[in-house]
Amino acid sequence: FPRVLIDGPYGAPAQDYKKYEVVLLVGLGIGATPFISIVKDIINNIKARDEEDEEMERGDGGGKPRRRSTFMTSRAYFYWVTREQGSFDWFKGVMNEVAESDQNGVIELHNYCTSVYEEGDARSALIAMLQQLNHAKNGVDVVSGTRVKTHFAKPNWRSVFKRITLNHRDSRV
Repeated sequence: FPRVLIDGPYGAPAQDYKKYEVVLLVGLGIGATPFISIVKDIINNIKARDEEDEEMERGDGGGKPRRRSTFMTSRAYFYWVTREQGSFDWFKGVMNEVAESDQNGVIELHNYCTSVYEEGDARSALIAMLQQLNHAKNGVDVVSGTRVKTHFAKPNWRSVFKRITLNHRDSRV
C-alpha cells in the first residue's frame, strides 16, 4: 500500500490540484464546497482542452499559438461523506451537471450517507433495494435525488486507496 500522510489544514485546497494527473477529493459535509468547485473546474478545463484539440485537428487555430496549459489532471475521484440526507440538496444541480457533462468518465463521483447502516446490513436492506430499483428505472438516486448513487455508512478507505493505487501505478495522485 502507498504511504499516506495527512497534514493540514492549509490554505486553499484548490491551489495546486492541476499539477496532478489523478486527484482524490474528499469532502465531509459542508466541507465539500471547495471540492465541488474543483470538480466543476476540471470539467471546464477538459472541455476547453477538447475544443482546442478539435480546432487544431480542423486547422481552425486561426494562426493562434497553442496555449501551454498547466492543467495535467486526467482523472478525478470525489468522495462526499455526510451524515444528513438533506445535505445532498446543497449541490444537487452541480452533481447532475457533472454526471451529464462528463462524457469521457473522467470524474468518478461517490456520495456516502453515514446515518444509514452500511450496505449488506439487514437494517438497510429495504432502502438499498428501493434505491437500486429506482436508479435502474429512472437513473436517479432516491437518497440524494441525483444521478450519483449514494452508498451507506463510511467509505472503506483501505479499498479506495488500494483501487486507486492499482489503477494509477505510475501517476502522481
